[in-house]
Amino acid sequence: MDNHRKESKITPFRVLSLGLVVAASLLFAACGGDDSDDSSSGSAASTATTTEAAATTEAAAQYEVFALLPQGNDQPYGTTYLPPMMAKADELGINLNITNSQYDADKQASECEVAVAANPDLIILWPAVGDTVRPCLEAAKDAGIPVTVTNSDVNPEDKDLTEAYSGPDTYGQGAASGELMCEFADGQDIGIIMVNGLTGNSTAIDRENGFEDTINEQCANVTILARQPGNWNKDDSQLAASEMISAVGAENIQGAYAADDTMVAGVIDALKARGIDPADMIITSIGNTFLGNPLVVSGELDGTVFQSSSWDGEHAVTVAHQVLTNDPAARIVEFMPSVKVTADNADDSSVAPEW
Repeated sequence: MDNHRKESKITPFRVLSLGLVVAASLLFAACGGDDSDDSSSGSAASTATTTEAAATTEAAAQYEVFALLPQGNDQPYGTTYLPPMMAKADELGINLNITNSQYDADKQASECEVAVAANPDLIILWPAVGDTVRPCLEAAKDAGIPVTVTNSDVNPEDKDLTEAYSGPDTYGQGAASGELMCEFADGQDIGIIMVNGLTGNSTAIDRENGFEDTINEQCANVTILARQPGNWNKDDSQLAASEMISAVGAENIQGAYAADDTMVAGVIDALKARGIDPADMIITSIGNTFLGNPLVVSGELDGTVFQSSSWDGEHAVTVAHQVLTNDPAARIVEFMPSVKVTADNADDSSVAPEW
């Protein structure tokens, strides 16, 4: 892997900042302190100025990195993911070129073509749709551009085309929510409805599999009566839940699982619209967001799994920097901690919602 820093890629803002710092250093050396012609003093000042200028030049030298994301400030998660990502990139001397495909696979494919043509030092990829990114990964490999993955890992067959993954253990999150369901069901025979994320999205697939595998193994008394995608959207999830309630019959449903808090809020609204008290159901989710945490406190949501958007954004860059500077022999995997949140710990600062 060629980890060199490319030339002539400093942004205008950083060029301006560098010029001001060097100019200020020279002005200080010319005007500051003693007017005597003590050669040792002058030599020290000159050396200090040269050292400072060299350090500033080193700080300004950057890696060029494209971050191909499916969301940004248009969604709550992206709004709190981006600032720590950009702050860490600035700290580590990485110039980020950030895109937002809005979960449009074709748009992300086009953005990848632009990124590969630009020949950056690395590409950070958050897949919009997991089963569509292989052509992007192959193009980057052919161009000698390393790719790291953030938030939602690529499919197993595509992992050998990437250098690293950082983000939630999405299968583990589904499993943790399934464990909560089993704990609350406590041996009772119950039927539940399931609302999953966007069809084809790797996070949606992993969370569905993690949840289902866990209840099959740990609480076979919990039966999934119906499932539909909620597309990570509250309104879509409310409609999907309402349709499943009609199809299965409200009298047969004792619980629900949704793959994130935004969607579980839609499920809860659908139950309320049918005159069903969510507090009488067993409901679990993932996220512990500003939307989900109050539902746990109120008792409408029994449990969720904390996900830190700030950890996610920051580690996308730190892992990319590891690849750029260390050329690891094996694929790096860094999972964020997954903490179960119930009424017992919903007020703890350690799991305070971020998005």
